[in-house]
Amino acid sequence: MPPLSSTPVYFGNFLVTSQVFHRTAHSFALVNIKPLLPGHVLVSPQRAARRLSDLDQAEVTDLFLTVQQVGKMIERVYGASSLNIAIQDGPAAGQSVPHLHTHIIPRQSADLDAQGGSDAIYGMLEGEDGDVGRHLWESSRKRPKFPTVDDIARKPRTEPAMAEEAQKLALEMTRQHL
Repeated sequence: MPPLSSTPVYFGNFLVTSQVFHRTAHSFALVNIKPLLPGHVLVSPQRAARRLSDLDQAEVTDLFLTVQQVGKMIERVYGASSLNIAIQDGPAAGQSVPHLHTHIIPRQSADLDAQGGSDAIYGMLEGEDGDVGRHLWESSRKRPKFPTVDDIARKPRTEPAMAEEAQKLALEMTRQHL
């Protein structure tokens, strides 16, 4: 299947057109190259604003309505009972791509008990696991990288795998009662 958009979509400097599964007037939703948990997706403004305070009122409204709509669909599709919704607003907050984005992470009871409990997700977001920019950069370089010991099980996904998930989620968005 072709990408949702024939117009190139950029997330910072990264071309992510095939990863996009939903677009609105001011926002887009995309699958994550290295999800922290299954179903972890991102919602970002169309304009490459770096910070939440850089958005105008229409963009903020559209971004959060899109987060709400995508979150409902992700909960349904992934059988989640809750969501983590997070913005790392600037480099000091852990933002790794200079393009504002909202993480939507589906959660289930006891899903991170082996990692220390449900709050372990925050360390995952702040650490190497959540460094979306690094993972996108490494995948764009198309060269092998030795995985870190703590990261062996979570490998960056391939472009075809992300495009396939984006197509499935695009279909689910059409089924969502908004």
